[in-house]
Amino acid sequence: MRLRTMTTADIHAGMHLKDISGWNQTEHDWQRFLNASPNGCFVAEVDGRVVGTVATISYQDKFAWVGMVLVDPEHRGRGIGTYLLEQAVEFLDATKIPTIKLDATPLGKPLYEKMGFATEYEVERLILKRSFPDVPFSRDAVLKQRVANAQLEAILRLDGDYFGADRGSLLVSLDHEAPEFTLAAVQDGYVAAYMFGRKGSFADHIGPWASEDPRWSRQLLTSFLQRSSRDTVIADCLKSNSSAGHLLREHGFSYSRPLTRMYRGANRFPGNHKDLCAILGPEFG
Repeated sequence: MRLRTMTTADIHAGMHLKDISGWNQTEHDWQRFLNASPNGCFVAEVDGRVVGTVATISYQDKFAWVGMVLVDPEHRGRGIGTYLLEQAVEFLDATKIPTIKLDATPLGKPLYEKMGFATEYEVERLILKRSFPDVPFSRDAVLKQRVANAQLEAILRLDGDYFGADRGSLLVSLDHEAPEFTLAAVQDGYVAAYMFGRKGSFADHIGPWASEDPRWSRQLLTSFLQRSSRDTVIADCLKSNSSAGHLLREHGFSYSRPLTRMYRGANRFPGNHKDLCAILGPEFG
């Protein structure tokens, strides 16, 4: 086995591995990692074939994220996932990043704990399965109502407070790809709540989604579901936000699986997750 830096040419192999695992990421998501961290994404090769991946992304040098830890089922149980994770952590430690974060599945959590990661909070993946909306989705009509540049800038500032660091370039890329999913609740001329979304390989994915008022949460979720034409929608909801979880279930979402947000190092920039309804996703934070 050999570990090396991932390149754009490896995206096809990464897509193959995530398809085997039933994950929802697209080629655009892989490219987001490579654009943000060209030297911090790695693959494992056996006999010249990519059998594992890991990706990292740093946010303002405040903390970094580890995601896309994938191993071909034929090669699991050989420590490849551990080697990839150790490579990612070693790379980030060399950059002097003070904190490393990730969202762990129950299967991966014991490994991360052995490497010094601690639990920050719990996340629940909720999934909506539905028939296509009765009213046809008109993307052109919706785009005429897209958020103004000034509103988008206000959303990005607000997200920095919730998340703990600026990730504006990442969210702008989401807005460019799916502007119909960028939503804002405005009160007295100020952005009070917001929601983004992604078009995944088999589902539309809500997040990040933040709101301190259940009325705004309902408004944003209703708008998103009207604008989505997919029969599957995913939201990774904070378990502590019972209001958001209840609202999602009220709209037909059901529990899928748990995730645990974990960190290694000093968690000096935790953000404000009290009013965070849903994360961007376990791969990005």
